[in-house]
Amino acid sequence: MRSLIVVLVLLALSGCMKVSDLADGAGYHLRDAGVLDHGRTERMASRRVQQDSFIYIAQGHFVPPGDAYPRPNVVAEEAFKGFVEYFPMVRRARAPAGLEEAMSEARAAGAHYLLYSRFAYADDRIGTVEEWEDQEALDRLGTDRSVLQLMLIETNTHYLVDTARIRSRGGFLTFYDAKPEDLLGPPLQDYARSLLGLSQ
Repeated sequence: MRSLIVVLVLLALSGCMKVSDLADGAGYHLRDAGVLDHGRTERMASRRVQQDSFIYIAQGHFVPPGDAYPRPNVVAEEAFKGFVEYFPMVRRARAPAGLEEAMSEARAAGAHYLLYSRFAYADDRIGTVEEWEDQEALDRLGTDRSVLQLMLIETNTHYLVDTARIRSRGGFLTFYDAKPEDLLGPPLQDYARSLLGLSQ
């Protein structure tokens, strides 16, 4: 009898929603509750960019405040990984650069847009036994956090097409041996999708 009720419930649920929709909903709520990594992107404009646009990605020299020391060009590297799936013509700078230097490199490469980024904040909390032995501070236990700032600029006119801020925090199931830079990939990919007008 119990198995019949379970089958009927599953059939009723499958008629209402696809399994992938249920999984997406569960993932959203787990991220929102802090169980999984979570990132939120705030765009200042809603302008779309054509998929065949050539985007040059660069990162500033700015070292983020907070208790973390990320790799110097990690934002540009992660942005490239997120953008290359959606924009076939994308390149990134090999090293951090100032805004004018990055703009010159983008124009020399023939890019339509410069995506200029900086790691505005990074907090690497205690997430391993070794880190605990080094710091031994209860207030440092917890999940990592990061904030990115992005500017999308037309190379020909220097017109600021969009600015965005991405705030990320780690989840309790994924905080072991994690770094703030580990949080950057999915939100940057979502930003690339939003520039094309694709739903996230």
